Amino acid sequence: MEIGFDHVGLSVADLGAAEAFYEDAFGFSRQLAFELTPHPIRGLMLIHENGMRLELFQHEASVAGLQGATPIEAIGRRGYGHFAFKALDIGPLFEAALAAGATTKVPPSPSPEPGVRFAFLADPEGNLIELVERD
Repeated sequence: MEIGFDHVGLSVADLGAAEAFYEDAFGFSRQLAFELTPHPIRGLMLIHENGMRLELFQHEASVAGLQGATPIEAIGRRGYGHFAFKALDIGPLFEAALAAGATTKVPPSPSPEPGVRFAFLADPEGNLIELVERD
């Protein structure tokens, strides 16, 4: 059976700010804007030139959920921990994300997986993002 990720969904407090961050940091662009009526939910599907997609939701009455502040803390909670982007060189991607408003959680470093470098960032709302570079 062939299978692959179609998209990742992320609930955010500020849809416009999240869209701007993921555009500036990682090069996503808006594919579709929508509303989930009759619910007070607006959404955006963002797409990257390589075809990966990120769906953002903003619910008027949303509340902050359980969220790990660091990768290790996130592993200690069940459910969503992080998502990862891969790149040939994570250094420029890491710097672009910082310039767009991300915060460093783990700077580019050797991964526990042989032949891999990784880094962790948090987007402006605290969602963890891993960057992965494979030899």
